[in-house]
Amino acid sequence: MNEKILIVDDEHEIADLVELCLSNEGFLTRKFYDGASALEFLNGESVDLAVVDVMMPDIDGFSLVRLLRERYVFPVIMLTARVEESDKITGLMLGADDYMTKPFSPPELVARVRTQLRRFYRYNVNSKQNTEIDIRGLSINSENRKCTLDGKAVNLTPLEFNILLYLCERQGSVVTSEELFEAVWGEKYLDSSNTVMSHIARLRDKLGEQPRRPKYVKTVWGVGYTVE
Repeated sequence: MNEKILIVDDEHEIADLVELCLSNEGFLTRKFYDGASALEFLNGESVDLAVVDVMMPDIDGFSLVRLLRERYVFPVIMLTARVEESDKITGLMLGADDYMTKPFSPPELVARVRTQLRRFYRYNVNSKQNTEIDIRGLSINSENRKCTLDGKAVNLTPLEFNILLYLCERQGSVVTSEELFEAVWGEKYLDSSNTVMSHIARLRDKLGEQPRRPKYVKTVWGVGYTVE
C-alpha cells in the first residue's frame, strides 16, 4: 500500500492521531497544521486523498476544499466538531466526498479512507473500451474521465463525474436516489437523499443549468433523476 494521505488540521493532537492511525495501516502521510502550508506542499507533490478539518484559523476547511477542487480531483474527507446538517451540506456542495464529526472512531476513519480510495480507483482504471457519450453538446468519456460542454472542459470531482456518467449511461431512464447512491457511493442507502441532492445541485451548477429548467440533469419529483 503506497497511497499518500494529506492531513490538514490545526489541532495538533487530532492531526497526530489521524497520522498515527493511518500510518499504522500502511498509508504514507503528509501532515500540516494550516491550509496555506498544505497548498504550498501540493504545488510540488501529489496525494491520493486529503483529510481536512473545517475550523482552521488561516484558511478554513470550506475555503480549502474550494481551492482544492479548482485544481485536484482526489477524494476529500472533512472533519469537524460542528454537527449542524447545514455544515455537512456545505462541505458536500463544495466538493467534499465524505464528512465525519469529532470525536471520531479511528477504525471508522480508516474504513472511510479505504472506501473513498477504492471508489476513486475503481472509476479511474482505464476501461478496455473507449466509451464517449455525447448528449447535445455535453460529452463525457469514461476512459479518460473527461467531461466537456460545448467543447469547454468541465472540472468535476470524482463523485460528480461518476454521478453524471451513471445518469448518462442510462439516458432516458429515471434513476432513483437510492439506486444512484448505492451505485456511486457503493454503500447502502439509508435516508441519504440530502447527500444525493447536494451533489446533483453542485453538478448542475458546474453545467450551467437553470434550477427551474435544467437542460441535462432533470428531477422526476418523488422518484429520482434522469438525463434526457
